[in-house]
Amino acid sequence: MKNIAWIGTGHMGLPMAHNLLKEGYTLHVYNRTSERAKPLERAGATLYATPAEATAQAEVVFVMLTKKDAIYDVLSGEQGILSQLRAGMYVINMSTISPEEAKAFAKQITDKGAIYVDAPVSGSVAPAEQGNLVILAGGQAEDIQACQPFFDILGKKTIHFGEIGHGSSAKLSINLLLGISTQAIAESLLIAERSGLQREQVLEMFGESAVATPLLAGKKDMFINNEFPAAFMLSLISKDLGLLTNEAKRLHVQLPLAEAADQTYREANENGKGELDLAAIWLELQERHPNQS
Repeated sequence: MKNIAWIGTGHMGLPMAHNLLKEGYTLHVYNRTSERAKPLERAGATLYATPAEATAQAEVVFVMLTKKDAIYDVLSGEQGILSQLRAGMYVINMSTISPEEAKAFAKQITDKGAIYVDAPVSGSVAPAEQGNLVILAGGQAEDIQACQPFFDILGKKTIHFGEIGHGSSAKLSINLLLGISTQAIAESLLIAERSGLQREQVLEMFGESAVATPLLAGKKDMFINNEFPAAFMLSLISKDLGLLTNEAKRLHVQLPLAEAADQTYREANENGKGELDLAAIWLELQERHPNQS
């Protein structure tokens, strides 16, 4: 499978597609805003005006989009992916969606005789650039194995969680931990600063303690400098927490921390912080509790 259709060249999709291109795969690319895919064209990919045109010559289709509505748009209609699917083709959906949405998309794909693989990723822009993502796979074992050469380029590890939808369940689970952990750092910093402690020393303490994590190390300079260039946009973690809390309700599971984080990130997004890194939840908390000293 050397001919790849790549749909979606956002913050994550662009470097991921570029890594496949560097390994010699032929890339047929579609992105709603074509200008964002120009770096791939300069590197040798071919850009197309519609998802159908990008898919026409492909043996495997990767989808890396942010929301279910965008996926519906590229799938459906005369210019959509579904119009070009053939028996035996693979559609690998690396977007973050709910497990039920993954199953619904899978049915549309398999009804055409094609093969659907549920494969969202854990990691942000830098791991995407470095090919160090973790692939969270759902689907038949033989289908995951067939896709493994791609996954080995895109990521450092593939974990097969089971049937279609389980990859999406895994992604929501890890992003819940990511969102809660980042908010926990911000809240801990807030109470420490309001108690008169120095931010740099508090972060140093965190880094020398049992709660030291790569997440803390990666976000430390953002917290110190109050600057939050997006590695993982706050709007996206807010979207994912909304999916997660809806899934918890569907499963009749009460998750108090998830519900609290969902509300905090949602309000931060509504207050204009959506395009900043998720660590900008620290800005939201600071604004809610200005220093009175």
